[in-house]
Amino acid sequence: MDRSKAIAKLESLGKEVRNAGYAPETKTIYVLHDIDEEAKEKALMNHSKRLAIAFGLINTSPPGTTFRVMKNFRICGGCHNFMKILSSIEDRNTREYLIVRDNKRFHHFRVVTCSCRDYW
Repeated sequence: MDRSKAIAKLESLGKEVRNAGYAPETKTIYVLHDIDEEAKEKALMNHSKRLAIAFGLINTSPPGTTFRVMKNFRICGGCHNFMKILSSIEDRNTREYLIVRDNKRFHHFRVVTCSCRDYW
């Protein structure tokens, strides 16, 4: 699996999530960087957790398979909201569709909700 397929999947997911109501949270990131909104959105979209999600969606089968992403740093608010909306878009008929572990807790995303109740 090469990175270009994961990036293409992530771009596709980004469009779907935006159509479902997601708005990138660019106001709270890159405060010290003087870059335009489009560059902020692109940087936010390429966070490693999102790339891992895209890679997992491409490689899990059957489609109802739960998959886990583990990272050693906290999930940002933008990625957290992205994954909540993504959990309602992707048709994963499992009890826990997506599990993300950051350095504080496990986040179980299922149908626009997270087990942390947005306390992260």
